[in-house]
Amino acid sequence: MKPKPMLFHDRRDAGIHLAKTLAHHVSSRPLILALPRGGVPVAFEVARALQADLDLLFVRKLGAPGYEELGIGAVVDGADPQLVLNEDVVRQLGPTPEYIRAEMRRQLAEIDRRRKAYLGDRDPLPVAGRTVIVVDDGIATGGTIKAALKGIGKAHPARLILAVPVAPAEALASLRDECDEVICLYEPYPFYAVGAHYVVFDQTSDAEVVRLLDAARQERSSQSA
Repeated sequence: MKPKPMLFHDRRDAGIHLAKTLAHHVSSRPLILALPRGGVPVAFEVARALQADLDLLFVRKLGAPGYEELGIGAVVDGADPQLVLNEDVVRQLGPTPEYIRAEMRRQLAEIDRRRKAYLGDRDPLPVAGRTVIVVDDGIATGGTIKAALKGIGKAHPARLILAVPVAPAEALASLRDECDEVICLYEPYPFYAVGAHYVVFDQTSDAEVVRLLDAARQERSSQSA
C-alpha cells in the first residue's frame, strides 16, 4: 500500500511544520535566509518560531557571451557577494575575466534593484560566524539552491543548513556536500512538482514579500526591546 502523499495547506503551513524540526537550533540564534519569492512565507514562520533574523537570499545566473540562457556561473547576494563559476562551461567557452567581471556587476545591479524593492535601503545581514538556515518552498532540480549554498559557504558561516518542505531524494543527495545539514520533511517518489504537495500554491506576490519582511523585522525589534 502506497504511503499517503504529504500535503501542506500553503507555504506558511509548511513553514510551521518545518520550524518544528528546526527547534533545536533556537539557542544558536540563527539567521534565516529565504529565496524569494516563494521561500519567504515558509521562512517567515521558521524565523518567527526560532525568534531569528530573516533576510533574503538572491541568486542570479551569469549568462554566457552571446548565449544568456546558458549559465557560466552565478552570483550570490550578501554582505560579501560571492561568485560561483561552472568550471566545465567556463573551460569550454573561455569567457574573458573582463566579461565575467562585467556580467557579475550587471547581475549584482539587478540583485540590488530587487533588494531595494523588497527591503529599501537595508543592507544584507552578515553571514560570517553565524548559523545560517537557507529556506525555500521546495526543490525540483536543485541547481539554484546549489549555487546559493556554494556562495553562502564562501562567506564563512559557522554552520550552514538547508531546510525545505519537499524535494526529490536525488536532488537532496547532490546538495549534501554543500552544507552541514539538510532537513526535508517529505521526499516523494516519483517526484512530479513542488506544487503538487500544497493545497494552495499560488504565486507569492511582491506585496506579500514586503509585508512579511516588515512583520518579521517588527517582531525581532519587539523581542529585543
